[in-house]
Amino acid sequence: MSNHKNVPYRIYLPEHRIPKQWYNIRADLKEQPAPMLNPGTLQPLKEEELYPVFCEKLAKQEMNDTDRYIDIPQGILDFYRMYRPSPLIRAYCLEQELDTPAKIYYKFEGNNTSGSHKLNSAIPQVYFAKEQGITALTTETGAGQWGTALAMACAYYHMPLTVYMVKTSYQQKPYRKNIIETFGAKIIPSPSDTTNAGRAILERFPGTGGSLGCAISEAVETAVTTPNTRYVLGSVLNHVLLHQSVVGLEAKEAMEMYGEYPDMVIGCAGGGSNFGGLIAPFLRDRIEGKRDTRFIAVEPASCPSFTRGRYAYDFGDTGKMTPLIKMCTLGSDFLPSPNHAGGLRYHGMNSVLSKLHVDGIVEAEAVEQTAVFETAVRFSRCEGLLPAPESSHAIYTAVQEALKCKETGEEKTILFGLTGTGYFDMAAYDAYLSGKMTDYIPTEEDLQKGFDGLPVV
Repeated sequence: MSNHKNVPYRIYLPEHRIPKQWYNIRADLKEQPAPMLNPGTLQPLKEEELYPVFCEKLAKQEMNDTDRYIDIPQGILDFYRMYRPSPLIRAYCLEQELDTPAKIYYKFEGNNTSGSHKLNSAIPQVYFAKEQGITALTTETGAGQWGTALAMACAYYHMPLTVYMVKTSYQQKPYRKNIIETFGAKIIPSPSDTTNAGRAILERFPGTGGSLGCAISEAVETAVTTPNTRYVLGSVLNHVLLHQSVVGLEAKEAMEMYGEYPDMVIGCAGGGSNFGGLIAPFLRDRIEGKRDTRFIAVEPASCPSFTRGRYAYDFGDTGKMTPLIKMCTLGSDFLPSPNHAGGLRYHGMNSVLSKLHVDGIVEAEAVEQTAVFETAVRFSRCEGLLPAPESSHAIYTAVQEALKCKETGEEKTILFGLTGTGYFDMAAYDAYLSGKMTDYIPTEEDLQKGFDGLPVV
C-alpha cells in the first residue's frame, strides 16, 4: 500500500546543510517551566551557582530562555562533519510489512562509532570544557550510549574522563566497557566504594544494581572534589536538549525537500534529550498555530516517570546533591528493576518536556519490554537495521499508530527517532530470543517509596 511519490529510501542532506545554529525551544514557549532551585535556600538558582559543577558556557546555555538560535562554534561543526547530516529514512519495507497506508519516516542517529544520538551533545560539552581550560571530566552512563559518546569526544579533544556506569548495565554489557576503555576513559561500576555517595548508597541499598541517580551522585562528587574537573550530563538538562535540536532541524529540512510534514512525531523518553531534540522545530510550528502535530513520548513501563510519576520538585540524583528541578518524577530514591534491558532508567524527565506534558501538548505512553523487543525483531527483519532497545520503544508506538491507519484507511505521516543501534545490546536480544526476558511493572507500593523521598518545597 506504500505510496512512493518519488521519495528515496534514504534522504541525505548535503554536508553544507549541517545546522549552523542550535534551536532553543524555550525562547518560543508561552510560559516557562518553573526555575531550578538552590536546595539549601529554595531560591531560584543563579547561573554562577552552576560553575563549580558545569563549565561556564554550558551553565549559560542551561539558563538561556531568550535566545532562539545559538551559534555552533566551527570547532564543533568540524567534528559534526564526521557523521552529520544523518539520514532520514522512509520505511517502505516496514510499511509493506504492516500493509498500512501510513507513510513512516525515521531519523537514524546510529551512523557513528558511538552508535547513538548522544554524540551530538558530547562534542559541545567537551569542546566548551576544553576551551575553558578544564583538565578532566566526570559523568555517569546507564545503558552505555552516553559514556561511549563522551569517551569518543574526550579522545578527540584529548580530555581525561571518568565514567560511572550503572552496575546492572556494566555487568550486562561488557563490550560497552571495552569500547569506552578503547577511547581512553576510566570506567567504574556504580554504586561503588570509591566515593562517599557510593558508599552511602550501598549502605542504604545493599546489593543494588544501581541507577542513573546513583551514578550521577558519584560523578558529581568526584567532579567537585577534584581540582579543575567538571561534570557533564547526557540527558535531562536543557542545554542537552539544545544540542540535540540538530536532529529535528535536519529531519524537518529533509522532509520539506519532498513536501512532507509529520502528523505525529514519536520518540523514546528516558530523560528527554533525543525526544526533545527531535520534536523541537515541529513543536515551534504547533506553538505558532501553523500545525497540529502530535508529539508522543514512549517510556518503559518499568520506569514510567511521565505516565505514573508526579510533577514536583525533586533532586536529579539519589545522593541529593543537585539543584531541585520541577519535573515528572518517580522520586530520586526510586530504583528501577535491574531486568530492564535498555537505558531509559532515569527517575525524572526534562523540565520543559514535563511542563509540556502537564499542559497536554506532549503525550506519553509506557510499554513493557517484551513487547518492545518483539517489535524490534520485526523491524530488524524487514528494515535491515538492528535497533537499540531504547529506540525500539519509539518503533513500537510508530507501528501501533501505523496499524490504526490500516484500520481507518488514513494516510498519516509518522516520524520517529531511531536513536541508536543495538549491536552492544546482544545480551538483551539473547534474553528475549531465548525466552528468558521478563516484564516488570512497579507496584503502587514501589512508586510510593520514591514519592516518600520527594523534598517538601
